Amino acid sequence: MPFLGQDWRSPGQSWVKTADGWKRFLDEKSGSFVSDLSSYCNKENLFNSLNYDVAAKKRKKDILNSKTKTQYFHQEKWIYVHKGSTKERHGYCTLGEAFNRLDFSTAILDSRRFNYVVRLLELIAKSQLTSLSGIAQKNFMNILEKVVLKVLEDQQNIRLIRELLQTLYTSLCTLVQRVGKSVLVGNINMWVYRMETILHWQQQLNNIQITRPAFKGLTFTDLPLCLQLNIMQRLSDGRDLVSLGQVAPDLHVLSEDRLLWKKLCQYHFSERQIRKRLILSDKGQLDWKKMYFKLIRCYPRKEQYGDTLQLCKHCHILSWKGTDHPCTANNPESCSVPLSPQDFINLFKF
Repeated sequence: MPFLGQDWRSPGQSWVKTADGWKRFLDEKSGSFVSDLSSYCNKENLFNSLNYDVAAKKRKKDILNSKTKTQYFHQEKWIYVHKGSTKERHGYCTLGEAFNRLDFSTAILDSRRFNYVVRLLELIAKSQLTSLSGIAQKNFMNILEKVVLKVLEDQQNIRLIRELLQTLYTSLCTLVQRVGKSVLVGNINMWVYRMETILHWQQQLNNIQITRPAFKGLTFTDLPLCLQLNIMQRLSDGRDLVSLGQVAPDLHVLSEDRLLWKKLCQYHFSERQIRKRLILSDKGQLDWKKMYFKLIRCYPRKEQYGDTLQLCKHCHILSWKGTDHPCTANNPESCSVPLSPQDFINLFKF
């Protein structure tokens, strides 16, 4: 029974099993010194082979991890948010851990959650990339790739993803210059490759050609004017109104409606904010369109999402709306509070 290493239970001799039990093994020709020397050499060779095997496995694992695009996920679609150590539980929950545990890959396939996830990715790209672990950063890029592929396939939300990629590329240009100061996880070559991938995605979005539907049926311009205006009032981004007005001359007239831009300003901004940015037209009337684009440069717009992440105030579990989580409250739904993307980021600032 050989013992490898300096173990306190044995001096390290070699043992053999016999009919009478375990006995020490000695070389009869050269004595115990030769036996100990050969045993030492055998152990050295064994340790060297083990080190070579570990190094080879590590290189193989690194190559596999650098090529794989499989997201690391967990079976539970919720996470317990704790900010400090207690007697029962040590450590705290990080942004990267929450990003890995929550099911963002499936969320982008849901139209109600798509804008929420994209906004969250944008906030992370602006200021939280250094807070993500290596696995979380890999998941971030994998989810971003799925978002780009979805946009290329559906041909929707193109401008939104262009802005996201530009924000991410600008942040990486700043962070890569500081590599070596423990800013980003990973080597410079990996991040340069990711930046080249982002440029490739941007090129794909710039070259996208919108295909017209094959069927010839009722179109938006065939609807009554009152119904067209009612639909345009549902748009929350003024740039969408401008783009819609460029489709046809009749739509351009509707997109310049003062009441339409007034409601858009009142939806996003408070009366106090509006009074500070009044702009008069040549006719002496309020130019609500110019006021809107001036206001969005000064104040954040109101965010509204079809589905959001929710935090249970009773058990401090973070999950998507409608996802079951282990809660001891009598009415768990009354304890859940919706979180905006910025609230989600602030939840992990210590």
